Amino acid sequence: MTVDRYLRAIAGLFVVASVALGYWVHPGFFLFTAFVGLNLFQSAFTNWCPMMMILRKSGVPDGVKRAVCS
Repeated sequence: MTVDRYLRAIAGLFVVASVALGYWVHPGFFLFTAFVGLNLFQSAFTNWCPMMMILRKSGVPDGVKRAVCS
């Protein structure tokens, strides 16, 4: 798997877990859901995400660069 796929999986896991915790444990966990969503939103414009740095430093590959045919 690549950094992008790990990032999507981790973000999805965080959202699902925080919604479940907000529903069954305490509504304050919905703030974590909002944080993850806002972080994903800003990373769409800045191409920077703390989790991507963590994944790259742990050795996860960025992905295959494909040649563009013209």
